[in-house]
Amino acid sequence: MITTFSLQQTYLEESLDKILLPPTDPNAEVMEIPRYKLVYVNGACPRNYRVYKAHSMIGVIFQHITHWSNGVDSLRYAELVDAVVGLDEFLKVARISRTATEQLPTEEELLDKEFDALTSDEWERLKRYVPQVKDLVAA
Repeated sequence: MITTFSLQQTYLEESLDKILLPPTDPNAEVMEIPRYKLVYVNGACPRNYRVYKAHSMIGVIFQHITHWSNGVDSLRYAELVDAVVGLDEFLKVARISRTATEQLPTEEELLDKEFDALTSDEWERLKRYVPQVKDLVAA
């Protein structure tokens, strides 16, 4: 006797296998545009595609009846390539913004890092650093 749960579990496992196919899988539905690969995931309208650049997934693109969209902005694109490039450009700007707003580690935090892990800028900061010592204790 087969229970509903086992049927649902089997269906879920089969559907996850189809959804998670890498772009190199011969069963994956792949579209290629210069510098990018799109792998069909699921959906009728919109159709969902994972977008790969080199070997990394950068996001998701949606194919609607009249336009394309991506998972990061609210724009409608007439062409597939514009939606993909819009996604890629958005992620580049987001990385730059995040990097610009991140706090630099303090000199004390730099002293806790391994020497080989320090960048040349961090070495320069440490050269100029004069610790504020209140009490010296002889060991």
